[in-house]
Amino acid sequence: MIGWTLQQWQAAYRSGDLTPVQAMKQLVTRLHDSERALWIHLLDESSLLAQANALTDPDLPLYGVPFAVKDNIDVAGIATTAACPAFAYTPQEDATVVRLLREAGAILVGKTNLDQFATGLVGTRSPYGEVPNPFNPDYLSGGSSSGSAVSVSLGLVPFSLGTDTAGSGRIPAAFTNTVGLKPTRGAASTKGVVPACRTLDCVSVFALNVEDAQTVYRIIGQFDSDDAYCRQAPSRQSTRLPSRPRLGIPKDLPWFGDTRAKALWEQQLESLSRIAELVTVDTMVLQDAAALLYQGPWVAERFTVTEALLHKQPDAVLPVIRNILEPAAQLTAVDSFRAQYRLAELKRQSDTLLTEVDALLLPTAPGIYTRDAVRNDPITLNSQLGTWTNFVNLLDLCALALPGGFRDDGLPGGFTLIAPAWHDHALADFGQRWQQHQPWQAGATGLDLPAPQTPTTIDDDNTITVAVVGAHLTGMPLNSQLTERDAVLLEATHTAPCYRLYALANTVPAKPGLIRNEKDGGTSIPIELWQMPIEHFGSFVGLIPAPLGIGSLETVEGRWVKGFICEPWAIDDATDITELGGWQHYIDSLNQTAPR
Repeated sequence: MIGWTLQQWQAAYRSGDLTPVQAMKQLVTRLHDSERALWIHLLDESSLLAQANALTDPDLPLYGVPFAVKDNIDVAGIATTAACPAFAYTPQEDATVVRLLREAGAILVGKTNLDQFATGLVGTRSPYGEVPNPFNPDYLSGGSSSGSAVSVSLGLVPFSLGTDTAGSGRIPAAFTNTVGLKPTRGAASTKGVVPACRTLDCVSVFALNVEDAQTVYRIIGQFDSDDAYCRQAPSRQSTRLPSRPRLGIPKDLPWFGDTRAKALWEQQLESLSRIAELVTVDTMVLQDAAALLYQGPWVAERFTVTEALLHKQPDAVLPVIRNILEPAAQLTAVDSFRAQYRLAELKRQSDTLLTEVDALLLPTAPGIYTRDAVRNDPITLNSQLGTWTNFVNLLDLCALALPGGFRDDGLPGGFTLIAPAWHDHALADFGQRWQQHQPWQAGATGLDLPAPQTPTTIDDDNTITVAVVGAHLTGMPLNSQLTERDAVLLEATHTAPCYRLYALANTVPAKPGLIRNEKDGGTSIPIELWQMPIEHFGSFVGLIPAPLGIGSLETVEGRWVKGFICEPWAIDDATDITELGGWQHYIDSLNQTAPR
């Protein structure tokens, strides 16, 4: 189970070879034998088993899947420290994002270490210890979400939550060969999260692959009216980049002497040029915006969190953090308004820049440093790491950090896709294409990831996803009705485990009827998801004869899509073929029994 993806966890449970209780008994020893600096609080075996025993619905999308959260995110009954023992408090309820994951069936295993008050990109600013890089412990793991990233990279959990204000969910992903999804600001609730900069903070997701990161994002990306900064998602969102997107790359890149990072970037560009058009753009506006985060008044937002502690117990805050926060007391309202005016100008410029390309393509970090180097120069080197991350939330952009291979010293280095707000699914779509084009291993485990499936998307204004179950499947007689309408196969998957499949009587060509049957029991039926231009959907539906029709169908992952359904009266003289395992198996059985 070390290094398993969500797909592998779910397959193990569906097969019956593993139960959540058995899984937690096996996992607990590995967790407690792992690098101690990863964790601020690890749950014991009894706590893990209690969560496992409480699960009653195996159809939950994260049923029995272990996960970790950064220790600035509340978990009921467990102290939240933000890596500062004097600040610690014990919340009475879970943060909204933790609650949503637990309701989806996930099992929390622990709370991870971080740069104190989420102030840092290095992973070394914690009284609970420095989190070493899993590829070379002399180097940084990245921060501030260091423990969350490394717990995934080591394969202890398939996903974890971090936070990202200035790059804390992306820099550690680059240094640990994991995916770091920084969603649109406000897409996921920050209720129950210790603020860094409350107007900018995002809960981020670390995962071994893009599909898992997107699955978790779909679960936590729910509007929360109790969070004043949570935003309602648009009813329609961009879900795909063009088949060969235009990606904007910087004219000038500072590498701060790290020639290995530069060499890897050039290799990444060569590979990416096969699946995208790379366009050089002027990114000075991004760097100007980045400078505002720590050189402008937004540092005062961080000061609001620690002000009382700094007055009462200044030594409780690490010196390097104090040096960053204390100057904020001298900032004025005038400084704040001037910076807001400047940011508005830069936002207009960045919006114009992004009209020229489908997304930006940037190095996640301009290099990586040893832990010793950061001890000797903690401010400068930390600042350099944020070169391509600090501006993203200020400019209301979303970002996806992806593995991009290894330098010649064996350290990983990633790149980041950046797009306007609410393009999260579109970035994930291209991220899955990249994974198909240049697969990576599962973090630092050395294990191969399962072959990625064809990227799946939710519908946008121009397309609609249709689930087919019988004569429209690939290779079947009516599949041409899809391809003639420019429909594209997204993936092969299954329905939720509450459907039955029937061979209808007197249909030519032979057709099945799919019936949802929760009362008497059903199973997961193989289906294909096809994405069709919406202008062709009407003519497609017009070809469907009674008793069939198009309705809403639930997939095994919990998604709802349009799909073939059947009038219940039609099964009176139909044959129940559910146990055969899908329409293809039924057709194969007919061919085997046909006279020769």
